Amino acid sequence: MHTLLHKTEVFHWIKYLTDKTQKMATIKIKQVRSKIKSPKDQKLTLEALGLKKMNAVVEHEATPQILGMVAKVKHLVEVIN
Repeated sequence: MHTLLHKTEVFHWIKYLTDKTQKMATIKIKQVRSKIKSPKDQKLTLEALGLKKMNAVVEHEATPQILGMVAKVKHLVEVIN
């Protein structure tokens, strides 16, 4: 069953799907403590964030998933402005 959309609805969908002007805020994350003697899930979280060495800095968009990962290893990392 197909539903017909009005011209205004089509315009709003096209605008929604093609609007790339809104950028998410980005955060820089720096590893400040070693992952040695950390639980395995915290080591995997650091790897998923892209942190492999001490003093390494990565930049990610501030999505809820990334912020949750940072909160999980907050004692090992530092958020830089």
